[in-house]
Amino acid sequence: MLLLSLATVFTLALLLGSGVWIAFALIGTAWIALEFFSSFSPGSILASDFWSASYGWDLTALPMFIWMGEILFRSGLADNMFRGLSPWLNRLPGRLLHTNIIGSGMFAAVCGSSAATCATVGKMTLPELERRGYDSNMAIGTLASASTLGLLIPPSIVLIVYGVVTEQSISRLFMAGIGPGLMILAMFMSYLILWALLKGNREGLTGADESDMSFAEKLRNTWSLMPILLLIGGIIFSIYGGLASPTEAAAVGVVLSIIIARFNGHFDREIFTSSLFAAVRTACMIAFIIAGASFLTSAMGFTQVPMQLARAIGEMGLSPTMLLIALTLLLLVMGCFLDGISLILLVTAIVMPLVSAAGFDLIWFGIYLVVVVEMSQITPPVGFNLFVIQGLTGKDILTITKATLPFFLLMLLAIALMHLFPGIVLYLPEAMTR
Repeated sequence: MLLLSLATVFTLALLLGSGVWIAFALIGTAWIALEFFSSFSPGSILASDFWSASYGWDLTALPMFIWMGEILFRSGLADNMFRGLSPWLNRLPGRLLHTNIIGSGMFAAVCGSSAATCATVGKMTLPELERRGYDSNMAIGTLASASTLGLLIPPSIVLIVYGVVTEQSISRLFMAGIGPGLMILAMFMSYLILWALLKGNREGLTGADESDMSFAEKLRNTWSLMPILLLIGGIIFSIYGGLASPTEAAAVGVVLSIIIARFNGHFDREIFTSSLFAAVRTACMIAFIIAGASFLTSAMGFTQVPMQLARAIGEMGLSPTMLLIALTLLLLVMGCFLDGISLILLVTAIVMPLVSAAGFDLIWFGIYLVVVVEMSQITPPVGFNLFVIQGLTGKDILTITKATLPFFLLMLLAIALMHLFPGIVLYLPEAMTR
């Protein structure tokens, strides 16, 4: 087992480090494992796995939600968000810095992509916050961290991928993501309020006060947010209420996003075409990785590495808490070199037997896994959100990483709370079955 494990890790690291596409790296690793460490034919297993991984009703939701996000990405949503939120945040300590957190949470709920959330919200808020004299490091930290919630708040592309490869209910995963997502948003906002109160109102720390606005003007500005709020609420409640499956809700979401984009005056043939092709490219990339991961999962099953690993760790007598700590450290290290979807697929291919044997609820573990993946989005050297922020601001990675460190620690605290109080994750999914 040791020789096979070392060979598998070395082969995967070599292929990924050489710049090979992630899907090909997964396929190559699985092929070598089957060819040299088993008596099974890799070709027939590869064909079977690629076919079984390439169809499925649940998988259809993936390109639809991606397309919905691409449409809204181009529809002027960020302008509406800033105009609608800013009048209500003037009296809150931290003032308009909260737009990064709330705006990222809102856009995450209709996009499902961390990088798209970071880019869209950042393009609007960072220049405006800098113009108004807000602390640049806190603006960067709130944006980079809150935009990671695109992976957690439903509809989430990563949760769909996890649900497909582990055969868990995507509807229940979506519901499970709501509680932790809102909790992390609240933790970020609480930290920002505390930071603002401790720093006081010295110039350049919390920004200049906004001009007074009448209540009627605030309502008029907030009205621009209503289509997005209705879209988010409609998708979530249609799934929660059993009126639609995630796939059906995704299809309706695409239609409604087109209507919203048209209503905003930012939709034409060019936007339709560009959003469609961008969604196809992203969905095909993810589908190819899923197929490669499915082949690697089968290869690990035939070679019995996960079962032997689970047995070896089980004999160590680790408690569930110690096992969770060990997995968190391992995933954070892996997340420094892999993107979120690849990390999800690798973990499900290798450690799921160990997780099941330890007695973890697979819905709970999926949310835990996504939170750790969120943390990897703001850890160098492959923190995608760090690169997006660098492109928007021109600042070096170390400065951006330092700005996100407090929020990284808050995510660690969120994992601890989820472990101590699993109802944060499981209450809504269990309520669906009552």
